[in-house]
Amino acid sequence: MGKRKRAVERKNRQPLVIGGVIAFVGVAGAVGAYALLGGGAAADDRAAVTNSQKQVKTGPLTASEVRMATTAFFTAWQQGDVAKAAAATDDSAAATEVLTGFGKDARITDVAVTGGTPSGASVPFSVKATVTYEDTSKPLAYESKLTVIRRAEDGEPLVRWEPSVVHPDLAEGDRLVTGEAGTPPVKALDRDGGELTTAAYPSLGSVLDGLREKYGKLSGGTAGIELRIVRAPAEKGTQKTPDKTLVTLSEGTPGTVKTTLSPKLQAKAEQEVASRKKASVVVMRPSTGEILAVANSGHGFNVAFQGSLAPGSTMKIVTSTLLFEKGLAKADAPHPCAKYVTYGGWKFQNDKKFQIKNGTFKASFAASCNTAFISQAKKLQDDSLTKTAQEIYGLGRNDWAIGVPTFDGAVPVQTAAPMAASLIGQGGVRMNPLNMASVVSTAKTGVFHQPYLVSPSVDNRTLAKATRTMSAATQAQLKEVLQYTAAAGTAATAMSGLGPDFGAKTGSAEVDNQEKPNGWFTAWKGDLAAAGVVQEGGHGGDTAGPIVAALLRAGS
Repeated sequence: MGKRKRAVERKNRQPLVIGGVIAFVGVAGAVGAYALLGGGAAADDRAAVTNSQKQVKTGPLTASEVRMATTAFFTAWQQGDVAKAAAATDDSAAATEVLTGFGKDARITDVAVTGGTPSGASVPFSVKATVTYEDTSKPLAYESKLTVIRRAEDGEPLVRWEPSVVHPDLAEGDRLVTGEAGTPPVKALDRDGGELTTAAYPSLGSVLDGLREKYGKLSGGTAGIELRIVRAPAEKGTQKTPDKTLVTLSEGTPGTVKTTLSPKLQAKAEQEVASRKKASVVVMRPSTGEILAVANSGHGFNVAFQGSLAPGSTMKIVTSTLLFEKGLAKADAPHPCAKYVTYGGWKFQNDKKFQIKNGTFKASFAASCNTAFISQAKKLQDDSLTKTAQEIYGLGRNDWAIGVPTFDGAVPVQTAAPMAASLIGQGGVRMNPLNMASVVSTAKTGVFHQPYLVSPSVDNRTLAKATRTMSAATQAQLKEVLQYTAAAGTAATAMSGLGPDFGAKTGSAEVDNQEKPNGWFTAWKGDLAAAGVVQEGGHGGDTAGPIVAALLRAGS
């Protein structure tokens, strides 16, 4: 902070640009900025009004109010005036803590903020600054955005505070720190010995961060000096998100860690998700659990490994396992598929209200008939699905150790209507593509092999194991219904030409306040399995299906 005064003096000689308009020059500060933005005498008039006479402003924010709020915040931040910048937000205490750390712990000076063109109350902006540690300085540049809201008590426009305002990768509880890195860097290799980089594989940023955090010290490297985001401690039952390096001031010496990723399939996975918004996919080997590819079209949060989404009808693989074991369904036996079924006060229906008259369970599975599963809820215990998911599929126990952080699925015990909804992958059930690739792998082999990205021999860790396996009769029926779905059901178009050693399941998961459902697809071909999701994509066979099928073809 010793350089803050000089930084402030430099900043006072620089213009702040919002949407291409110079908002102030020199040391006029927020008052001058407000005058240029249309405040003028009205500001003085308003100051003369007593508190009892003030009226709460309501209605949509005007363009002038948005500019006024952002100018006040940007000006103070750029000048290093933490108190004034924090006061321009709706949570001054939280803003003060982060903004203080921005200068003191992260050692960031010479801040220059340029605002972009507002879209309503949302304002994009770019930041250029300098990071200095002892005698070394490096430039820092990034883009972020903020939203202006009205303060509840008087309607005044303020910046809605969230840590991502200061940096887009900053989340609640995270800290910006410049100094000796907590862990040495690593050189990550694919299964063939080639180096894995974000330049070649943009999706792998969070994976490489995770590998560094787990194996940096074990692999024999030495730490460098970096500006990094130190992540908040993990909540109970979850795995900590890896720290993230933003600027390297001096290089450390990397260690080496080898992964199971296939360069061919990783490249193909990157290509497939790049053409779609909010797409994520995982490819693995059912016989071993080796992860061969992981990709997300958004290169920030790793939805493929850490996402927590309702899996929709792909969950019917697990539910079918339960029904087969309980004798409540047989693949080729008659099974009801009505238009509607009511349970726990909720009325459930099929897509487009279809029904199958005099059909088999296999036909209902292949057509993704919801009521065929909901109709069996009354014959199940509240914890039946939870036990099957945990004991046979290794889900929801928070004990996977793949080499980087993951979310291992959740199938909570529920009652009444939510319990019935969980049978079709809604309710409280939450999964990600890694979980669902593992599910279809277990269905294919009959045995749960915990997925892994780094061989357990590297660090002698213990992989999770199932507490029991499904019966041979159950597995035979699972394979039969999955193969039929791939050949003649909702997955047939995507899986065309991949048989006969194949199986698949589609899914569509409804999400509140979302126009289209999330599209899911999981499948195997030979000794390859994959699962994908396209959020807000619609039907899984049309959206995630082509991604998964393309990867199975590429690996065959």
